[in-house]
Amino acid sequence: MNNSAANTGRILWAGLRALLVLTLVCGVLYPLAVTGIAQVAFPGKADGSEIEDASGKVVGSELIGQTYNLPLKDGEETPAPDLRWFQPRPSNGLGTNSVNTQYKLILSGATNRSGDNEDLVKWVTDVKAAVIEDNSVAGHTVKPSDVPADAVTSSGSGLDPHISPAYARLQVHRVAERNKLTVDQVDRLVAEHTDDRILGFIGEPRVNVLKLNIALKDLVAKG
Repeated sequence: MNNSAANTGRILWAGLRALLVLTLVCGVLYPLAVTGIAQVAFPGKADGSEIEDASGKVVGSELIGQTYNLPLKDGEETPAPDLRWFQPRPSNGLGTNSVNTQYKLILSGATNRSGDNEDLVKWVTDVKAAVIEDNSVAGHTVKPSDVPADAVTSSGSGLDPHISPAYARLQVHRVAERNKLTVDQVDRLVAEHTDDRILGFIGEPRVNVLKLNIALKDLVAKG
């Protein structure tokens, strides 16, 4: 009996020592080492890839999309987009309710609906009509064939910070008119903020909406 108790005690003590050592190594030393290396080698990415405006104020992350809406009016459930700014792709993957609203980090995800789902078809049709209406200005009418897929569909996460160059260019005339700029000025802005494929062959060309809108704000401020 005494030998059995002693053996059990030794096993428990060995297990406790292993737990303490592994907790120290895996729960303290390793995270500190990785954090330290990241802060030295990639400080911006380690801190969340934050983006600052011209005044030095942090206005978001280049990894997370956000909305550009007008203040919510009485009786409105969903605020209207502020059409002075470039708009991101839709973000209704999990629906909008008291917990999950557009571009919020509490919940995110894709629609998980098939291409012939009636709700999805209606939603895409309605969004496409709104994109055409919002971006058609005097002397420039957007055609249905001009509307790219990312203008009417959300990403898998619902938090995509990028839009395609095609969707950015579609918005140029409306942004120029709303901000009293020339189309050429805004078109150049889009071209300057279009990122090519990673390493020249991975992914697709893309435009970070937040960075583009910060540049637009600076351009408007310069008159």
